[in-house]
Amino acid sequence: MSRPERPDHVTDHSPPRTTSSPAAARRHRLLRRLLVTLAAVATAMVGGAVVVSSPATAATSGFRGMNWAVLGDNFSTGPLVVQGLSASDSNATVRAKANALYDDMAATMGVNTVRLPINTHTVGTAWWEAYRGAIDAATARGFKVILAYWEDGAASGGRITNLAAWNAMWSTVTNTYGTNPNVYFEPMNEPHGYSSAEWRTVAANWLSYHYSAVPGRVLIGGTGFSQDLRDICNDSRFNATLLSFHHYAFFYGEMSYDAFRSHIQTRLGNCASRAVATEWGAPMNDGRNYADANSTDNFVRHIRAMAQVMRDNQMGGTYWPALGGKPGTIGYDWYSMYALSGSGTDLNLSIRNPSGADRVRYGWGDTVGDGPTTPPPSSGTYYRVTVRHSGKAMDVQQPNTDNGARVGQYTYAGNAWQQWQFVDAGSGYWRVVSRHSGKCLDVTSASTADGAELIQYTCGSGTNQQFQMVTNGSYFQLRARHSGKCVDVPAASTADGQVLKQYTCNTGTNQQWSRTAV
Repeated sequence: MSRPERPDHVTDHSPPRTTSSPAAARRHRLLRRLLVTLAAVATAMVGGAVVVSSPATAATSGFRGMNWAVLGDNFSTGPLVVQGLSASDSNATVRAKANALYDDMAATMGVNTVRLPINTHTVGTAWWEAYRGAIDAATARGFKVILAYWEDGAASGGRITNLAAWNAMWSTVTNTYGTNPNVYFEPMNEPHGYSSAEWRTVAANWLSYHYSAVPGRVLIGGTGFSQDLRDICNDSRFNATLLSFHHYAFFYGEMSYDAFRSHIQTRLGNCASRAVATEWGAPMNDGRNYADANSTDNFVRHIRAMAQVMRDNQMGGTYWPALGGKPGTIGYDWYSMYALSGSGTDLNLSIRNPSGADRVRYGWGDTVGDGPTTPPPSSGTYYRVTVRHSGKAMDVQQPNTDNGARVGQYTYAGNAWQQWQFVDAGSGYWRVVSRHSGKCLDVTSASTADGAELIQYTCGSGTNQQFQMVTNGSYFQLRARHSGKCVDVPAASTADGQVLKQYTCNTGTNQQWSRTAV
């Protein structure tokens, strides 16, 4: 990745981290290792597939990954020693360190893929023999490994510095790992120094030359900073390969959530089913709330949009970075998902921003605390919508078809004014349409105030008629798009006829709903 470093003026708003004694840390490490081992045994007994949360299956949805990078970035004219390793480490030491980190990645986020950098100054050297421990430790536990080439320093301008050395490097790598089904090959990271036609020629020649690399385990980067797949997607020479896609907020500047989502989807072309988002990331050290669907923060909007596109297309990806990257003046990359602690081979990882980690997992297909309900409502189906605390149904009061009729709770009797259809409004939002009137659930006057009533009104394009279903266990909140507030039964009343209002979202069961097809 090539991006600006963290601005020096940004203040770290993260809460203080708790610490434990070395003895306690060792006990936790041993317990975690035991759990991971037991999980691995159980996995082997059921066929070798780790199931974290039952994400939908697709061509690339199995890539739940992290980039493990050099502290200072991977553009280098020397051997690549990723953060946590030392150039003096043996193969056995590298394996032990890698396993400690992989344990924590798997335990905290269900990671099963690592993207590792290589260059011509690493492969074939004494360090290569040690560095292979990180690759082999990953594949031995069933992880996928993406080996990606970084050019010789950012000054190389996104072009291969020495074509002969590059091919020799890849011959060594593909001859070693070409038969390993868990190893994937990415000929070049961010080939931005080439025109589209030039890069496609380079990549096609690579496929022809390195025939021991199975095309289905090759990731061809998009044009530019791997940020546009359309030309690669439309080139028949790459029909059998996977595609590597990068997208960052800093590439493009300020956008709305919807604009980011459209922008990302457009650049995937027609090849989302073959795409792996091998780089995407945002600041994780300063307390940003990636769970906030109404955030005006550009990084939050971007990460949420990227995760939604990945989920919609059942795409896998590798977040940038787990460790390493550009440290700036703070000693670590502010995009890094994990903080590294420990010493020797007893290394530990802790998540910097749980809401950011959840958003990445959501992109991978997991159900997280603020994600839409799964599965989504069926098109054309009507539902009884029931509030948890009282068991009563959402109901058009004093039933009529007039605009402005209030919506409340009432004992369910099977009436059409107690039945609702969910119509997709895009971007994870829904219009809730009354069966008896064909009108939409609406926050009156598009008010953003607590206590604004819910009514029915002729359906339109207003965001006060669009609601996100936010999972809370087996229930969901209905969160208005325009205000970010939740549909609420005031004072948790259980009385028939209580009018629904919007209030700031909380954990009350009077804001939790379920739906039942009728």
